[in-house]
Amino acid sequence: MSSHQIGLTLVFLIAILLLLIFNEMVYRRLHPKGEITRKLAHFLATLSTVTFPFLFDHHLYVLVLAVIFFALLFLSRKTRHLKSIHDIERKSLGSYLLPLAIYLTFLVSHILGNPFLFILPILILAICDPVAGILGMNLMVYNHQIRIFKWKLNKTSTGSIAFFVSSFIISIIALYFYRMSFDPKTFWVALLVASAGTLTEMLSWKGTDNLFIPMSVLLVLLIFL
Repeated sequence: MSSHQIGLTLVFLIAILLLLIFNEMVYRRLHPKGEITRKLAHFLATLSTVTFPFLFDHHLYVLVLAVIFFALLFLSRKTRHLKSIHDIERKSLGSYLLPLAIYLTFLVSHILGNPFLFILPILILAICDPVAGILGMNLMVYNHQIRIFKWKLNKTSTGSIAFFVSSFIISIIALYFYRMSFDPKTFWVALLVASAGTLTEMLSWKGTDNLFIPMSVLLVLLIFL
């Protein structure tokens, strides 16, 4: 292990800790709903990991960060700290699964030597999931829970539409810069990515979308790119 890489790991660790402290201060002083500060932390923390392929040359550094943050989130839940993350009415495994999802996605992209396999799934997880959650919870006009036959999902039509549109736009842009071509393949791969991510988000429960969304997007990219 190089001292440079260890230093980058420590810097990133400190940065995320500062982010969590800032998020907690926002929660305590402004008193927003826990869902809002949870989504804010999800967005900022996950988006920051897009830099991992450019920072770390081995997956073990990411594994160390994932283990530390899993332990931090687990202990803070048990000790009733970090209410900005844990103060939600629903039961969710999402905060625990997020470090695992980031590590597994990074591991695959690292083994295959293709940073794009990490960047696009994580971008969609960082941006589209919070967008879908916030709009789905707060826009009530023409919004309803999705039903599949007699099965009532804990997802809303507005949230799913928001996820699909945002993930399609992100995919189109990312695929264009990756392939440097706006051809039919760019369009239909982006459509498949958006469809797979939206369907996965729609069918996931108790926060498992944090793991399954990047895995589903990664699978599409592995098959069709």
